[in-house]
Amino acid sequence: MATETGPSTQSEDDQSTLQRWIQRSIRDPQLAYRVTFYTAMIFFLVFTLFPFYWLVVLALTPNHLIVNMGILPGGFNISVFWDVFQQVPIHLYILNSFIIAITTTIIVLLVASLAGYVFGRLQFRGKGPLMLLILIISFFPPAAFILPLFRIFTGNIEILGTTTPDLFNTAGAMIIPFSALMLPLSIFILTTFYAQIPDGLEDAARVEGTTRIGALTRVIMPLSMPGLSTAGILTFIAVYQEFFFSFLMTDGRVENWAPLVWGILNFQGRYSDLYNYMAAASIIGVLPVALLVVIAQEKIVSGLTQGALKE
Repeated sequence: MATETGPSTQSEDDQSTLQRWIQRSIRDPQLAYRVTFYTAMIFFLVFTLFPFYWLVVLALTPNHLIVNMGILPGGFNISVFWDVFQQVPIHLYILNSFIIAITTTIIVLLVASLAGYVFGRLQFRGKGPLMLLILIISFFPPAAFILPLFRIFTGNIEILGTTTPDLFNTAGAMIIPFSALMLPLSIFILTTFYAQIPDGLEDAARVEGTTRIGALTRVIMPLSMPGLSTAGILTFIAVYQEFFFSFLMTDGRVENWAPLVWGILNFQGRYSDLYNYMAAASIIGVLPVALLVVIAQEKIVSGLTQGALKE
């Protein structure tokens, strides 16, 4: 009898505790708000900020003390942030990533603006299915394209009797696939914004004698600046921190357009890995993106929310 009533009694106690907490939250909604806030804050601290804190701990701890260290730094070797530039030209790798990300962002915004204008302001047959296809493609995992794109960009595919150019160790081998992968999301964002512009504004510009391209550049794009900023910033960040294509499309030498990820991996040796140098290089490489997000956070949030609410 004791073994049968024990679990039942335990379950009733748990249920009554939960019911009491729910009834108390209904009487005092601020209690539920506080619990939700602290739960979200703990989740944010553990899963978002702790990895960056761990990078700082690794960077400050001398490499021979990393094995036995705890949650606090095992030393304070701040000179590692200068020494990384002596070991590897990490600033040139960052410059490569910056140039590739900026070029890709410009291409994506130019093409996505034209496509967004067509989808957002013109009516044509097949518009719905094409927009749905773009949305589906935007959710494809980039890893699915690695093998075919690698064969194409290394001159191993023959199309209509012509062999594809060998773009390995060039910036084009990364800019072209990055542009293709980021276009669907940017087209969707800009289509949403361009569709919200009143037709009267574009008609007025057309009456003044401007073309559709002129109306796009002089009227629609300036009025859709939050959307353009959001698409550009998201594209820049995604390309700057990309790993798979950047790792495969170059041999890792900085003169061959190897990006930041290769600069960090250069601290891996045959017999030992300089984890403190890798952590310091990662922090230095993250700083430009972190600074960009801090400066543009208002535009990113406003761009995403305006597009979501008005669609």
